[in-house]
Amino acid sequence: MKGKSKLKLITGILLVLFAAVYYYVTLPAINFHSTGTWMFLIAGIAIVLFIYSIRRIVPTGNKKKPLDFSGLKTNKIVRGGAGLLFVLIVIFCVGTVLSSPIINASKYQKLLTVEEGVFSEDIQQISYDQIPMLDRNSASILGNRKMGSLVDLASQFVVSDYYCQINYQGDPVRVTPLNYASLIKWFTNMREGIPAYIKIDMATQDTELVRLEEGMKYTPYDHFNRNLYRHLRFKYPTYIFDDISFEIDEEGTPMWICSVAKYNVGLFGGRTIGRVVVCNAITGECDDYSVEEAPTWIDRVYSADMLVELYDYYGTLKHGFLNSIMGQKDCLKTTNGYNYLAIDDDVWVYTGVTSITSDQSNVGFVLMNERTMETKYYQIEGAIEDSAMSSAEGKVQNLKYEATFPLLLNIANEPTYFIALKDDSGLVKMYAMVNVQKYQVVATGDSVSECEKAYISLLKENGINSSGASLSTFTATGVITKITEGVVDGNSHYYIMLQNDENIYDVTLADFIQVVRLEVGDSVDLEYLEGVETCTVLGVTIP
Repeated sequence: MKGKSKLKLITGILLVLFAAVYYYVTLPAINFHSTGTWMFLIAGIAIVLFIYSIRRIVPTGNKKKPLDFSGLKTNKIVRGGAGLLFVLIVIFCVGTVLSSPIINASKYQKLLTVEEGVFSEDIQQISYDQIPMLDRNSASILGNRKMGSLVDLASQFVVSDYYCQINYQGDPVRVTPLNYASLIKWFTNMREGIPAYIKIDMATQDTELVRLEEGMKYTPYDHFNRNLYRHLRFKYPTYIFDDISFEIDEEGTPMWICSVAKYNVGLFGGRTIGRVVVCNAITGECDDYSVEEAPTWIDRVYSADMLVELYDYYGTLKHGFLNSIMGQKDCLKTTNGYNYLAIDDDVWVYTGVTSITSDQSNVGFVLMNERTMETKYYQIEGAIEDSAMSSAEGKVQNLKYEATFPLLLNIANEPTYFIALKDDSGLVKMYAMVNVQKYQVVATGDSVSECEKAYISLLKENGINSSGASLSTFTATGVITKITEGVVDGNSHYYIMLQNDENIYDVTLADFIQVVRLEVGDSVDLEYLEGVETCTVLGVTIP
């Protein structure tokens, strides 16, 4: 009897240890909406039942005695455990089916509220210093180049692949932390932590390594209790964390923005976001907010992939699940890509909307706020993004540049695709603007201002101005108080200031050669387009 008691005790201890190790490694949420919890319960009961059954059928003492299965059918523990296991599996399977769009199409379709937007009112002509010129891949190249130039860090750290796009102090930037180069490098550097992160200005392409006074000690790249996921799980054992992104607050402090999933349909369906946990990457301190109470400096609560998925539910399930598969009446879906736009210090996801039965043109587009989930639909028919990208690439086919996924901008009250063109090394070399409704109207330029001038000229030539509004050009007349020559992207420019006028006027020498005759004290008439730092001159007249 003492031997059996000792065996039971050892078996129990081993089971507890196994459960503890399993939980420590897999980190399932203690929440019935989590599939990990159900897998943990089902696997745990199955293992216990298996061990108990083995002990019942294997003879003790006499090893030559055959296995005895006769008692399993009548054993209450075995029958009870098998019954419980069966019930859990049935509940999990039935819950999965009952949570699916097949059964709950109308609930899925209503997860996202979509408003009708007015393009000319909602999307103002924004400054070019607010337009992200780079995509994620280009930002990654710049980040790796920056890291390679830092001899003191390059041997110990590499750049992580987060590159989250945010608005920082009014500018669109991508930020990403460094990562330990290997497990050995973690052991040698864990006391100080990760010493810096990289910040890339998406408009100017300026890349900066931001060194921290105190290193980051809570990241997905740390181990044991300092691992971010394990740190969050022990603090919030019932939370089901969805998307985790890297951001910096307005003071430049590195933070992890950890979205907590909320299930709105059955056990496992209708996933949105219910709460946000903000974790300080340096100290590990956490603040828990509802989505509505989250600080406004946070840019990414809902991931772009989740927002796109929610809109696809909204667009395809209007008349039920079967219609989305068979008849497909009134079914709309997002196009095969998205980009980001900075509006009012928030990051909005842009993507086109097309009919599910056709991929040749867009019927409109949507903007979705990554912080609030606010979604606006704009019914503007035009070329699908792929067609615009092909048009832009065709314009510079001799250079073999590759187009990035477009942004939708308001240029002279015209919906316009703005596209960056990259060379073989992945760096942006030129820019293109393509009219959404007439994608044959394509302008390119080595700089954004040059591209814009060419595009507006094409709009005039083609008589395009759908809103009937002016092209937002202005005139200025005055005496020159200062004139300076400069070179931008290999092109000569003259910068002019007029008396009693704070504007700086940018004149491209190749377009207006007569500007070389001008001196301080001369009078000049200028037609220009407003800008943030400089005004782009479209016409020069010397009285």
